[in-house]
Amino acid sequence: MSADDVRPAVGVGPWAGPWPDDARLDPALLAAGDTRNVVDRYRYWTVEAIVADLDLRRHPFHVAVENWEHDFNIGAIVRTANAFAAAGVHIVGRRRWNRRGAMVTDRYQHVYHHADVAALAAWAGQQGLAIVAVDNVPGAVPLEHTQLPRDCVLLFGQEGPGLTPEALAAAGLVVEITQYGSTRSLNAGAAAAIAMYQWVLQHAHT
Repeated sequence: MSADDVRPAVGVGPWAGPWPDDARLDPALLAAGDTRNVVDRYRYWTVEAIVADLDLRRHPFHVAVENWEHDFNIGAIVRTANAFAAAGVHIVGRRRWNRRGAMVTDRYQHVYHHADVAALAAWAGQQGLAIVAVDNVPGAVPLEHTQLPRDCVLLFGQEGPGLTPEALAAAGLVVEITQYGSTRSLNAGAAAAIAMYQWVLQHAHT
């Protein structure tokens, strides 16, 4: 017997019994089953209903990532932002990005585009959001010992080069994730997950 033979099925099958009278539910999913990558709470719900429900309880932090080189990490960052109920994800630079790593979570997440860092900074200023740059550069303070602003944009750079000088200059706070091994930097998707979780630890239950 192979591993595939014992792997549990994902999701739920067709609805058994009379269909419920609930406008949030998708008739097509009720008929065919729901194997999407969603928590059980949202089984059979339409995408629109899920987004509307998430909008009632999203956290007041945003995530932004510079996209000058078509970074493959952006999809993973979007997926993590969805998991932590970020208010929005902002793509800075190139509009197109590789959605494969998002595992279709971009359908449930508000994703915005800004032509450059100046445009992102202007938007953040209008919204009253502090920009927090995350990069291991001289002058950065340790993330794990820093109180993050509750209303903020966590800004990440490209895999390899990190944040541009313009992005660092736009930030009111620059934090770094303390490392203990030999590698120079963390994968951008992993760094974003750590930073988002740190925000959640500080603010989600206060």
